[in-house]
Amino acid sequence: MSVSDHGRERWWWLNTIDLRAYWIGDKQDFMSGFLGGKRALVTGASKGIGLAVAQALAINGADVAICARSQADVEKSLGKLRDGVHGKVSGTATDVGKSREVAKLFEFVDKELGGLDILVNNAGIGIFRSARELSVDEWDQVIGTNLSGAFYCTHEALKRFEQAHGGRIINISSLAGKNPFAGGSAYNASKFGMNALSEATMLDHRQDNVAVSYIMPGSVATEFGRQAAKGNSSWKIAPEDIAEIVLGVLRMPERTLISRVEVRPSRPQKD
Repeated sequence: MSVSDHGRERWWWLNTIDLRAYWIGDKQDFMSGFLGGKRALVTGASKGIGLAVAQALAINGADVAICARSQADVEKSLGKLRDGVHGKVSGTATDVGKSREVAKLFEFVDKELGGLDILVNNAGIGIFRSARELSVDEWDQVIGTNLSGAFYCTHEALKRFEQAHGGRIINISSLAGKNPFAGGSAYNASKFGMNALSEATMLDHRQDNVAVSYIMPGSVATEFGRQAAKGNSSWKIAPEDIAEIVLGVLRMPERTLISRVEVRPSRPQKD
């Protein structure tokens, strides 16, 4: 290998998104990453965006706790997350739509991580029917998970941030939070609400060194959504793209807040 080839290979390792190692001199050496020493919780991390975000945080040095509705899903995700990372990774089953379960989740985080620096509210469900066809129970499920769950987690996180003198909250919302669509009454309402919750919380606590951001993806290639697993999805946003945006938000210095990010497929599929 020539010197120039070695330089190019070293540059590639330093700039790849799925960064697991840095080239130093003539050998690979694992380093903690820019999130070394940080403690993060990602909700709804059994697959898709949540799993990609949890992996990105862990690879970049954070100790990460995750939750999902079933312990089997949690264990499956932990198996994937522990591959190639040096930070602590743990998780527990939680229905974030139930405040008591969220309280227990944060007790788990306190025990496993010793506190919290970063909260990523990602847990969400979608039930897509007309307002007439949507049942009250279905409405409660969507609002309970997507909006109330985000509030319950935020409320618990803020207690920890007060002790830690600051923290970061990143809410995974949706363009459905600004663009209503037929059949989306509950889902749209939950995401409009999440956007408002994000902005109000930011205004409430920005002077407490708490930075609140929300990301609004368009069509993402996951199993979630009205068109999940239908046809070619190569044109859609990848979960890893959203994870990279989360890392970008976290890389900002304390003086700078990225409060809202809208992200769309660059070339959406034509009808």
